[in-house]
Amino acid sequence: MDSKYVNRLGRKHQIVRLLYGIVWTLSARWLPRSVGSGWKRMLLRAFGAKLSPTAVVYSSVKVYYPANLVMDDYACLASDVDCYNVAPIHIGKYATVSQGAFLCTASHDITSSTHDLITAPITIKDQAWIGAEAFVGMGVTVNDGSVVGARAAVFKDVEPWTVVGGNPAKFIKKRIIKDA
Repeated sequence: MDSKYVNRLGRKHQIVRLLYGIVWTLSARWLPRSVGSGWKRMLLRAFGAKLSPTAVVYSSVKVYYPANLVMDDYACLASDVDCYNVAPIHIGKYATVSQGAFLCTASHDITSSTHDLITAPITIKDQAWIGAEAFVGMGVTVNDGSVVGARAAVFKDVEPWTVVGGNPAKFIKKRIIKDA
């Protein structure tokens, strides 16, 4: 049976991704994490990302499509984060996405015989923290100050100032800041 699937992203999208992948690999991926922050931001901006001058992107981060990435003041994508941003991803002020986390804005329509691509944006709001190796699915908003525990799988919005964990992620407790 011949597939009737049509890639709606088009050739231009594929070419931009290919060029970006080559440029990132040759110009940034090999840099130590503490070197070249401005250079890495400049490369991402050249391919359409909207990054604050204080945003931090580690060299080993994988960004699928830079034009769909927005990072506010002091937002951080740590080492080995996979930012599969077929749809937009917005990371708020002082938000951190920890090592090996996977932000996934796309899937396939399981009700379609051709498994059509479906997408929805991800928003990680101010002061939120995505733990190491966590998964955040398409259409999810991780609200202000919330924490997604390490290796959690998040498929629904996370309420502000809460801690969630597990697969699927469930409420653990309210997050309360205790400054000394």
